[in-house]
Amino acid sequence: MTKPHVAILGLGIMGGGMAGRLLSAGFPLTVYNRTREKTLPLSNAGALVADTPRGASSRAEIVIAMVADDSASRQVWLGEHGALAGVQRGCVLMECSTLSVAWIRELAAASARSGCEFLDAPVTGTKPHAAAGELLFLVGGPADTLEKVRPILSVLGRNTIHFGPLGSGAIMKLVNNFLCGVQAASFAEALSLIDAAGMDRTKAVSVLTDGAPGSGIVKRVAASLGADDFDPNFLLRWMAKDLKYAMNEASAKGATLETAVPALHIFERAVARGHGSEDFSAVTKAFPQN
Repeated sequence: MTKPHVAILGLGIMGGGMAGRLLSAGFPLTVYNRTREKTLPLSNAGALVADTPRGASSRAEIVIAMVADDSASRQVWLGEHGALAGVQRGCVLMECSTLSVAWIRELAAASARSGCEFLDAPVTGTKPHAAAGELLFLVGGPADTLEKVRPILSVLGRNTIHFGPLGSGAIMKLVNNFLCGVQAASFAEALSLIDAAGMDRTKAVSVLTDGAPGSGIVKRVAASLGADDFDPNFLLRWMAKDLKYAMNEASAKGATLETAVPALHIFERAVARGHGSEDFSAVTKAFPQN
């Protein structure tokens, strides 16, 4: 069967890897990125490059967005040059960014008015997972729409979990990142106490990573710290944004995420110290002794 034409909007850390995977699997691909230089490697590999999101979506059967936040998502989907202005009726739209649930529902309604099907399908994983096709998709939306894009998801990810109605994928992603952010922030605090006590940091960290506290997040942050390598796989400032979105969603549903409050303060402190564009593991630099 002929593979569907796909458009990807946003070629950052995640979108670029996803685009590369689709090209390597032989999918016809059009890409759009606000900074055109990021499109060059994909263009050289055979992708078409559009000047606007509208131009990218006009030739696609499936449109995928992978951008930073609600504002960036609005910019690529809405307006005269937005993707919704160019989509064909019957097109499947997938928003894979980590966004607020309120915006996801607003975007789903706008997609329906354009005659398109819509899925919220954020992912877990980072830069290497995107490049290797090992993402985990957390999907909200109609089951029959999900079936239409499974051939795409099988190339991009190791698994897909359908959580139910529109917005449920977005909620699950915020829960996931809330927990990751709290663990990373608490590890940064633990380091501050280790340093303040004058302890051997290497020995102390080995106890934490090899023992009960040694979650995947703690081990990853410790590895970045040990190698002094904070090249971004997931930007620190985006983790701060996700904590805010999770807190807002909890408040809207009458729940509380009490541990998110101090975690967010620690991430914001790291941003204020100039580490927002580093990997989120640079939260360990939020404290002066770190």
